[in-house]
Amino acid sequence: MKEPPAGQQRRRRLLLLVGIALAVILVDQVTKSLAVADLAHRSIHLIGPIALRLEYNSGVAFSIGTGLTGPIILVVVVLVAAVAWFARHVPTTQLAVGVGLILGGAIGNLSDRIFRSNHGAVIDFIYTRYWPTFNVADASIVCGCAIVAWAFIRSGSPKEKRPDGRAD
Repeated sequence: MKEPPAGQQRRRRLLLLVGIALAVILVDQVTKSLAVADLAHRSIHLIGPIALRLEYNSGVAFSIGTGLTGPIILVVVVLVAAVAWFARHVPTTQLAVGVGLILGGAIGNLSDRIFRSNHGAVIDFIYTRYWPTFNVADASIVCGCAIVAWAFIRSGSPKEKRPDGRAD
């Protein structure tokens, strides 16, 4: 079977990346809205140590930088712009999936900080006794980073690759 031209493959990867990012943003924002509406005065135990419990995080991962909303927003905007710039030319489908997850998660959390009335805090609601409370955006960022790391580990250093894609 004949492979599509490089430009068409690039467009497909970009559409996949954008589709994943939009899906993450949608699911993240809907679940956060449901959490705010349904968990304001109660927690819901799911299974074992997992529960749904509403919390607000004005910091970043593990609540680092709590109260530094302005600088956090500025840094996240710059990082989202950098990821979006890189996203234009993702070389593989695997990287498109990973970057789409990262971009969607970052925009989902940034949306909380800018557009919701939480004083720059992110809505978290997935609670485990052994890990900080998180949300869909956080999980997407972590999964996306794991996929991107795996893609780079599998591919080796870009300097070791020949133009035909094979390792030296």
